Amino acid sequence: MCRWLLLLLWALLAGSAAGGSGQTYPHRTLLDAEGKYWLSWGRRDDRLAFRLEVRTAGYVGLGFSPTGGMAAADIVVGGVAQGRPYLQDYFTNENRELTKDSQQDYHLEYAMENSTHTVIEFTRDLQTCDKNDRTITESTVKVIWAYHHEDVGEDGPKYHSSNRGTKSLRLLNPEKTSVLSTAMPYFDLVHQNVPIPNKDTTYWCQMFKIPVFQEKHHVVKVEPVIQRGHESLVHHILLYQCDSNLNDSILDYGHECYHPNMPDAFYTCQTVFFAWAIGGEGFFYPPHVGLSLGTPLDPRYVLLEVHYDNPTYIEGLIDNSGLRLFHTTDVRKYDAGVIEAGLWVSRFHTIPPGMPEFHSEGHCTLECLEEALEAEKPSGIHVFAVLLHAHLAGRGIKLRHFRKGKEMRLIAYDDNFDFNFQEFQYLKEERTILPGDNLITECRYNTKDRTWMTWGGLSTRSEMCLAYILYYPRINLARCSSILDIMEQLQFIGVKEIYRPVTTWPFIIKSPKQYKNLSFMDAMNKFKWTEKEGLSFNKLVLDLPVTVRCSRADNAEWSIQGMAASPPAIERPHRAEPSECTSPSPSLHGNLSPGLLAGLTVLGSVLSSVHSGA
Repeated sequence: MCRWLLLLLWALLAGSAAGGSGQTYPHRTLLDAEGKYWLSWGRRDDRLAFRLEVRTAGYVGLGFSPTGGMAAADIVVGGVAQGRPYLQDYFTNENRELTKDSQQDYHLEYAMENSTHTVIEFTRDLQTCDKNDRTITESTVKVIWAYHHEDVGEDGPKYHSSNRGTKSLRLLNPEKTSVLSTAMPYFDLVHQNVPIPNKDTTYWCQMFKIPVFQEKHHVVKVEPVIQRGHESLVHHILLYQCDSNLNDSILDYGHECYHPNMPDAFYTCQTVFFAWAIGGEGFFYPPHVGLSLGTPLDPRYVLLEVHYDNPTYIEGLIDNSGLRLFHTTDVRKYDAGVIEAGLWVSRFHTIPPGMPEFHSEGHCTLECLEEALEAEKPSGIHVFAVLLHAHLAGRGIKLRHFRKGKEMRLIAYDDNFDFNFQEFQYLKEERTILPGDNLITECRYNTKDRTWMTWGGLSTRSEMCLAYILYYPRINLARCSSILDIMEQLQFIGVKEIYRPVTTWPFIIKSPKQYKNLSFMDAMNKFKWTEKEGLSFNKLVLDLPVTVRCSRADNAEWSIQGMAASPPAIERPHRAEPSECTSPSPSLHGNLSPGLLAGLTVLGSVLSSVHSGA
């Protein structure tokens, strides 16, 4: 009798774990290429809930890693063995040695296994105060995954072999708003049969005409159209608004962007209309905002710019990629706009070699925002999403916000920037930018593996420091950025005199002797850079005056364009407030959920009664 009751109650207890949590998960993604491993997740206050659905009858594993590998990772492993669910918290050291964590911080909510799949649901605090766990923030997270056909045994999980992988995700990105009709009309702006050269970086541009609408429309969703197999080739796509006085003759051809022979019409396309980067999915505008088409202020012609990244120099590639825009006549309350903020892309942006950490800043100055906003929207604009952008040396980006000399909360940040995963950050709460505010795009780089200077530029191995700010209501401001002074940089390496021949950009050096007749770039590369010199140079450039780049959306310039401005006296670089942790209370029950704890309580009461009756 006692044994029968024990088995029955164990079955009931397992059923409470396997019967389903009834929770919904706003985010879902496939982690492997074969469709065997699905991850769903969602935030619940200060916790994150996960659901793993894996085609296996053995264990499933999920982890968070600083590099995408097994070293220094925070890992959870679970499954159902002989009808009994289990979940175990592990970590690895720098040598990838797996150890069971003495503090079990993953809490099992649901477990189920059938003939083909294992499903596990669990939760975890964003901050566990466990030195072996990785804190989950709004930054990019490198998720690692694995599974095995056998469950975890007494010696721990067996080696997963090739059943493993990694994927970058933003686990705390707010849920995307999707209320679109499946029949909503759309149009494509897609390159046709573009030959991709066998070189690492190619920017290809082509102009398109927006469909003619008889009334105002709002674009409410934009999604990438990437040719199958080219997911790693297409790095980013920008859509620019062009001069409306052009004619259809400019639509007949594409051309390499930023090329000396580029068609003159391309130069009229200066205002970013939309931006997408690798790793991003379809972008949904909030329910009260849309991208306006069909009015005299809206573009008739646009330029589609696609950045192709071909680091292995593959030959014979032909691409047909671009954007798909979904639109509606059910217009929303506000028109959206885009501001490109940060550091003007130029060779004056310099990063020394061999640096484990180097910071650059791009300034959207208070003078620019004051003139643009006072002229059109003195009550301010409202930011609802941000795309942070850098290249291969980028490690972190922050969009800082200042008002009357006081720093506000960060608008957006990514402390684990991944060049191959760049998607818009939807702000949980919209942020208001007022006249007289200023914004700083702060970028952190690592050039330890480089022996030559890294320059600002278009190439994948050159650098950028940009933030594409999506906001409403739309105003006549396209760019709000800055460019560094060059003479102070030259003086740092000892240059005394320069001259400017017409045919050499931007000048060549006259003295001292060791730099004579060298270009700016050659002289900077000739200088003997050490980490100490690099740190001194970094302090210098962060304190240098900047030249304001403040452009209007109609291709004109605000009056303060080209003026000199001093960076604000602020803490550099930005330091996050330290998180306060309290030691977790010892738990007799480890990582069981409240539902499972209740089951154990009932089980204990019944067993006690059975024992007393015996």
